[in-house]
Amino acid sequence: MGKVSTKPDIIFYEDKNFQGRRYECDSDCSDFHAYLSRCNSIRVESGAWVVYERPNYMGYQYVLTRGEYPEYLRWMGLNDRLSSCKIVHFASGTQYKIQLFDKAEFGGQAFEAAEDCPSVLERFRLREVHSCKVLEGFWVFYEHPNYRGRQYFLEKGEYRKPVDWGAVCPTVQSFRRLTE
Repeated sequence: MGKVSTKPDIIFYEDKNFQGRRYECDSDCSDFHAYLSRCNSIRVESGAWVVYERPNYMGYQYVLTRGEYPEYLRWMGLNDRLSSCKIVHFASGTQYKIQLFDKAEFGGQAFEAAEDCPSVLERFRLREVHSCKVLEGFWVFYEHPNYRGRQYFLEKGEYRKPVDWGAVCPTVQSFRRLTE
């Protein structure tokens, strides 16, 4: 994949506990499903990655940091299907700031955060986030409190409606900063 690497940054395995066929990546890959029909374990050697259920960075998203994931439940996977991945490029001295809105197109009330939030309901009295602006850093939205459920990776930019961050509905119950 592009540059020659002395060691891969992320390794996908067909079977649990790092067994079976493997696929190694050191950069973004829009479709590795042809090489690996299923994925039941992952080893992240370095960096932070967003892995996607479908090719071309579509479908369910999972954010993984350095470590070992011997079965798909460990990365909160819903099944053993993964098809694409992107590396997260951190800048030195990354700051974190996000604005949440209770209406689409940055309408309604605005809420600002610079820290992790295990419960959007408790902290902001919000059940849903309809739009947001990521002013600094990388963030992960979660469907349920305490960083559980579907995950959505957000980088710097404007998200006018939930579909812009890959969601089908505006349910965001917790979020956290993605750090190196």
